[in-house]
Amino acid sequence: MTGAPVAGRPLPLPGRAVHHGAINRLRTEGGTVARPLVVAVLAALVAAVLAAAAMLGGGGTPGAALGRAPAALVNEEPVVRDLDPYRGHGAWVDAFDFAPAYQSGGATPAFVPASVDAMAEAGVRTVFVQATRNDSRSPAGLVDRARLAQILVRAHRNDMRVVGWYLPTFADVGADLARLEAIAGFEVLGHRFDGVAVDIEFTEDVPDHAVRNRQLVELSRRFRASSGTDAIGAIVLPPVQLEVVNRDLWPDFPYDRLAEYYDVWLPMSYWTFRREDSGYNDGYAYNEESTRRLRVNLDDPEVAVHGIGGIGDVAETDDLEGFLRSLVDTGSIGGSIYDWTTLTEQGRDVLGSGFETGAGAPLTP
Repeated sequence: MTGAPVAGRPLPLPGRAVHHGAINRLRTEGGTVARPLVVAVLAALVAAVLAAAAMLGGGGTPGAALGRAPAALVNEEPVVRDLDPYRGHGAWVDAFDFAPAYQSGGATPAFVPASVDAMAEAGVRTVFVQATRNDSRSPAGLVDRARLAQILVRAHRNDMRVVGWYLPTFADVGADLARLEAIAGFEVLGHRFDGVAVDIEFTEDVPDHAVRNRQLVELSRRFRASSGTDAIGAIVLPPVQLEVVNRDLWPDFPYDRLAEYYDVWLPMSYWTFRREDSGYNDGYAYNEESTRRLRVNLDDPEVAVHGIGGIGDVAETDDLEGFLRSLVDTGSIGGSIYDWTTLTEQGRDVLGSGFETGAGAPLTP
């Protein structure tokens, strides 16, 4: 989700099971889930059940509360993947934040399932989580099914939405497509991702931009075909970066060929990466101009946009408030800062109040 290392973390390089009705019927589209995976997901669900039991409260014995929890956790409503998850206040989580396999020296991840509750308290409406990566630490299609199950169920218990995202390498369209479809197909206790977004920024594996463009368009076409009428998000480098700051990064980005495949666009307007003398080290200016340029490039002045700012731990209050104003002034449908674990408490408070009663309040659904 970012083109440079964040707060000392490794650079996020590229990086589904279906349940119908009950725990004992966990399956993937390709067949029965392997026993270790079932055990891992069951363990995650036990943790979710215990958390739900605590949320349910009430009198009686602990066993009675636990007995009520599984039924309360099951989602029986069909998922509708529309633009709703992209509206209002969002927050981002990547694999380095939540997955044990991506921690150095066995450290505890900075983002644990209980962190979802803190997001809810801060007014976050949608969690954007990196659900899969194309590397050896995510070998079975998803980063960590057990953790994802907990995050998904816990978010839905908090009336939040969850969008799964993936950073394709474009070297193998089939492999990239399989990971996107793994996100779309993941299900636990009837809970599924409320949206799927494609993080379009990786250039290293296919340095020839013409070839990369063909691969990107083909991946987008095939994922659209498999997604039917589902809304799909395109997480993209901000046009100011490609057209002003660094024209060699991704020349001739194929906006015109991608427009028909995506329903909402999420420009990564990380003003904190820009120099002071550029005029773009500004939460308002960088996102406002990138959004305007994006709509011109797509030849659609009304296209849905969810702006992303960052990086959280170096984003100052004035810039956060300016970023929120830019979302409103451009008619965006929502916004977020990359990412949750780097945001300071003050930053979280600024965003929460900004979306509730401040500069971003008009975007609150």
